Parts: sequence; structure tokens; C-alpha cells
Amino acid sequence: MHYMFQQSLEEFITEAKRYIKDGKVAKYIPALERADANDLAIAIYEQNGAISSAGDVSNIFTLQSVSKILSLAVAIMDHGKYYVFQKVGMEPTGDPFNSISKLETSVPSKPLNPMINAGALAVTSMIKGESVQEKIHRILLLVRKMANNDSINYSSEVAKSEYDTAYLNRSLCYFLKQHGIISGDIEQLMDLYTKQCAISVNCIDLARIGAVFAFDGQDPESKEQMIEKDIARICKTFMVTCGMYNASGEFATKVGIPAKSGVSGAILGSVPHKFGIGIYGPALDDKGNSIAGVELLRLLSKRHELSIF
Repeated sequence: MHYMFQQSLEEFITEAKRYIKDGKVAKYIPALERADANDLAIAIYEQNGAISSAGDVSNIFTLQSVSKILSLAVAIMDHGKYYVFQKVGMEPTGDPFNSISKLETSVPSKPLNPMINAGALAVTSMIKGESVQEKIHRILLLVRKMANNDSINYSSEVAKSEYDTAYLNRSLCYFLKQHGIISGDIEQLMDLYTKQCAISVNCIDLARIGAVFAFDGQDPESKEQMIEKDIARICKTFMVTCGMYNASGEFATKVGIPAKSGVSGAILGSVPHKFGIGIYGPALDDKGNSIAGVELLRLLSKRHELSIF
């Protein structure tokens, strides 16, 4: 089976690369603009620690919105799901991830789900800690544990680049503060959120994190319960309903793998009880998803019948 995977991954990378020309790297965060649009890599992490990969899996990139699934896990660990979902909804949205309009029209004014920026900012504001450093350290601890890589850290350069240009996210924060969804200092929240988004990993790290979710919160090798089964279930459900921005419905139909994307070109995939997937392909489609990465997942899902539906 590993041999089959290895063979098909090389083949899929070649096929999916044809889509790169139709995508563009993220321009609105200056530090992301320097990514090489032609990069494409995938890693699959199985229960016994077997790894299949293709492309340059040593490339380091930032989590961006993939971090939303991890901060959600931390916030639920900190407060329980009842508290978290009093402040943030559970409904998918057809709007872009950075939209402010739905906040104005929904009553009460709570974000629709934790995967849009407004919802993610509300979730990050709940993470416990005396300082930004303590809070980011707690997120990093979980990421390092799930990836089994103690060297994972955030990129100060990317974090600063995002912090300096995060006008829309600041607007969302002030709106949420006005409506009592978040409290506390907005600049400290922006500092934490931009650092969270700038956590740097490679495809193998990402695939291993995906594997922990796939095995209901258990370490794929040691079987240690890293996050509660119910939290892993909630996170995977949001990946299916809201993980691919406002293309989530189409992705569920065509691919059917719980996944979360980020504008760095990262995609974390989690095939329940089978394996985790890590993808990096910085050329994005118009929704903000890795254009070749989505095609890679479609090919993989079709060939190996991985859709959960």
C-alpha cells in the first residue's frame, strides 16, 4: 500500500502542477508574496508512522488559517465547548473568510463559525495565559506535540508583516468588542493572532497533526490521547463544513476529506482512522485555497476512495 501511495503521489504531483499557472501567491501579506508559485509537495502520515511523500516536503511555510483548527482545540480545552460556542456559531457561510457584513446583519452579532476570521479572532481571544508570550507558547506546545517536533516556532518576520497590515482584522476585533463577543486589548489580540498564523511547519509536520485528528485525538504512534476525542470530532466537523473557506461545499462534494487550508498554500487533511495529509502549494485559487493542492486531494481521494461520504 505504501508503495502504491508513493507511486501515485509522484504521478499526482505531476498532474496537479498543470493547475499552478491558473493560481497566484497571496499578495496582501508582503512576507507571503515571496513564495515560489511552482512549489508543490504532499506528505501522508499513517498510524504506524509510515510516511509517503512527493515534492519538496522539507519546504517550511506558515500555517495561516490552518492554525484556526488548533486554536479552537486549545480554546475548547481551556473553557469547554459550551462556553466557546456561546460566543461563536457553528454554521457554514458562503461569504469570504474576511467578511464583516454578516456580523452586521446577524442577531446576536456573533461570528458564524470559528473558521472565518471573525470567529477565529473570537476563539483566539479565549486562550488562557497571563501574556501574549504565554498564550502563543501554549498553542505552540500543542502544535509541537501533535507534530512530534520540538523545533517548531513562529516566523517573527511573517507575524510582523501580518501585524503591520491587519487593518481588516482589527476592524473585525473592534466590531466584536463593541458587541461583547471579545474583551481585552485589541493590539495584544492582534499580536497573538498574527503569531499564531505565522507558526512555521513542513508537510510532514502538517500530515502528522492531521493524523492526530484522524485517530480521534490520539498520537498515531504512541497512542497517547493528545486531545479529547470529542474535541477532535468537533474540529474535523468544522474542517468538512467550513475548512476550505467559501468553497467548502464544493470541496466536500468533489473530495470529501476533512481539510483546512491557509493562504500560505498549506492544506491539512485528515482521513478518519486512516492517515493525515500535509500539502504545500502557494499558488492560490480565487477563494484562497491552494489550486494544485485541491487538485492533489481530488486525485488522491478519487484513486483511493477516501471520501467520507
